[in-house]
Amino acid sequence: MKNILAICLFALSLNGFAQAKKTSNLETITVGGGCYWCVEAVYENLNGVKSVVSGFSGGKVANPTYEEVCTGTTGHAEVVQITYDKTVTDINEIFQVFFTVHDPTTLNRQGADVGTQYRSVIFYKNEEQKKAAQSIIAELNKAKVYDSPIVTKVEPFTKFYKAEDYHQNYYANNKSQPYCKMVIQPKIEKFEKVFKSKLKKK
Repeated sequence: MKNILAICLFALSLNGFAQAKKTSNLETITVGGGCYWCVEAVYENLNGVKSVVSGFSGGKVANPTYEEVCTGTTGHAEVVQITYDKTVTDINEIFQVFFTVHDPTTLNRQGADVGTQYRSVIFYKNEEQKKAAQSIIAELNKAKVYDSPIVTKVEPFTKFYKAEDYHQNYYANNKSQPYCKMVIQPKIEKFEKVFKSKLKKK
């Protein structure tokens, strides 16, 4: 009986170790590149990404609503919080996608979406993320990939507030909407073309 109990306890400890190891492979990064519906729809298709949650960061008001953020007075940016498996993708690839699917040179706007809530921003959670963000921005500016300098802010992460449920998986749930067809779909098509080998298998 004691041997059976010992074996069971050992098996449970191994399972716990495996779960801990699996969790340690996961990391989160929070970025804003205009309307979060667009950014969310892109990252949901990147291999290695486990979840993408739309929300708000960088403001001074606790638990803001979408309507409050839209006024531009709360200081928040529309962002997505991306959880990814570091053994499948990495922070550099996350940033490569980020700088491909939005314009980081327009201050407080993306296309027709205008306001500080649509600013280009990276909220880093550790030094690795900070250095990776600063490095890719420096490289893109040096190579003059864009006609104008990058205005993306690199700031320390403080707080993330999840947006209302109807904002989550917005593109997947509203593909027939004009905004989805005219604004989000072209971004997804660009992403799929550039990162063809990095797409999740459907």
